[in-house]
Amino acid sequence: MSTWLHWIDLMGVAVFAVSGTLMAYKKHMDGFGVVVLASVTAIGGGTLRDIILDLPVFWVQDHSFFFAILGAAFCTIIWLRISHRFPLRYLQVADAIGLAFFNVMGLQKALGYGASPFIAIALGTMTGVFGGLIRDVICREIPLVLKGELYATACIIGGACYIAAFYLGLSTYSCMIIGFVITLATRLAAMKWHWHLPVFNPEHMD
Repeated sequence: MSTWLHWIDLMGVAVFAVSGTLMAYKKHMDGFGVVVLASVTAIGGGTLRDIILDLPVFWVQDHSFFFAILGAAFCTIIWLRISHRFPLRYLQVADAIGLAFFNVMGLQKALGYGASPFIAIALGTMTGVFGGLIRDVICREIPLVLKGELYATACIIGGACYIAAFYLGLSTYSCMIIGFVITLATRLAAMKWHWHLPVFNPEHMD
């Protein structure tokens, strides 16, 4: 079980590292900037989760996460140098996959350490969105979580489905797959059909 979860965590870190590398490419950063942005995007959410749960920070205990970050960043750089193009949808899709991975991992870890379902959903959401939020702030972009199509809401919906599956007696594997698929599907559907929450409009103010 722990080995399987570890590999899921590594995949989530690698996907978010790809997201950070794509953003660094978009902003014309140098090699150091690529590594920094890939790293903060990949480990930001999990670091916040572990601090809140008062646990050892995952990447301090296991250096394999940095190898995953460097490997993902290197492969992305090679691909970008070969393709010489940057469709924005690649960044958005990579971010959506990372969001779904970290949402279910944060939720599962919180439940494993005795958090209530409500707190677990909140921690899953924070784990999913925080790395991307740091990435966007560093790059002087309005964070995806604060604008546009459903983002954090996708995590909440996916987390609620995870909890529902858990109370129906499904296995941890099944709950994680359901939470991942629902989170990812909601985010991708929101991107395609432009689903979003009502937007604050100052014109409606007196």
